[in-house]
Amino acid sequence: MAKTYAEINDKIKKGTAVVLTAEEVSELAKTLSPKEIAEKVDVVTTATFGAMCSSGAFLNFGHTNPPIRMEKIELNGVRVSGGLAAVDTYVGATDCNPENPSYGGAHIIEDLVAGKEITLEAWGKGTDCYPRKHIKTVITKDTINEAILYNPRNAYQNYNVATNSTDKIKYTYMGTLLPKLRNASYSTAGELSPLLNDPECRTIGLGTRIFLCGTEGYVTWNGTQFHSTKETNEYGIPTSNARTIAVIGDLKNMSTEFLRGVYYEKYGVSMFVGIGIPIPILDEDLARRVSIRNEQIETTVVDYGNGNKILGKTNYAALQSGEIEVNGHKIKTAPVASLSKARQIAEILKSWIQKGDFLLTEPVRPMPTGTSLKKLQEIEK
Repeated sequence: MAKTYAEINDKIKKGTAVVLTAEEVSELAKTLSPKEIAEKVDVVTTATFGAMCSSGAFLNFGHTNPPIRMEKIELNGVRVSGGLAAVDTYVGATDCNPENPSYGGAHIIEDLVAGKEITLEAWGKGTDCYPRKHIKTVITKDTINEAILYNPRNAYQNYNVATNSTDKIKYTYMGTLLPKLRNASYSTAGELSPLLNDPECRTIGLGTRIFLCGTEGYVTWNGTQFHSTKETNEYGIPTSNARTIAVIGDLKNMSTEFLRGVYYEKYGVSMFVGIGIPIPILDEDLARRVSIRNEQIETTVVDYGNGNKILGKTNYAALQSGEIEVNGHKIKTAPVASLSKARQIAEILKSWIQKGDFLLTEPVRPMPTGTSLKKLQEIEK
């Protein structure tokens, strides 16, 4: 018999809800059928912690006296957006100062979360209503009005495995790729990953309450580059990049334990983001979905040194073993995401729900279907 969000939330309030992590339910599925799991389990917690470049934060500094319309803004020497009214900005995770490429927007955001002082310098042309032309000061998360994390593209449903067949080292957002297929890197937490446990996004949509970098957050929209690919395996899992989510949360309440600025050599700055999503087990189909195991989740091996040529397929059990075999080549593997952090997030979210501190929200709008990616075409000269 199908459950409802209201019924599950009522159990959460009473402290009787049965909550498992995605890894726990995958283990349970070895002895129980989806029908039995649907009857026994109410919520499954999923999580991921990895580099998500399409992230950033909206900040409102507050007005000066006399006021200034900030048109050029720098935070700790990093140029950020001056295109948001008078004293607002958006700090993109990959913003950087070319003279100091290893420190960028993600580090500014992490420093704000940590309570550190940030040097703000801004310039404006001066207007009748905003006569001031320059200011240099120091801010913290406690001295500014708002600090809102807003990430347009997070928690990829699946992601390629990156390797390199050429004779030269390649420096990429998937880490340093050694020549002649000597290593491969992968992201995504396998059977713990949120959008792999609900591949059609039946329970993940606009308004879904989530764990975001140590505090409560929400899904606000389908993420950029979202597409509902038809390339799935026998378990209904996309075998390459597919759906994404846009998320929002109060930066002031976040923790640097689950939000970190990072620098990839000769590539640039990115930000590690921790996301946990609860999946309500409404019926047998969802019970079957969350029972997915690493060996059943396939992904695509791509040659980043040779025009993103597809080399073959592998699965997360093989990836997590430390070695995969592709076309007769044995390739050592390493993650660019933290499975231990993902497990920690899933356990924290589980405890919040068990204590009755975190109720589930039913999406007010589902994710789109039948979508595809568009390519940018160069205009012929």
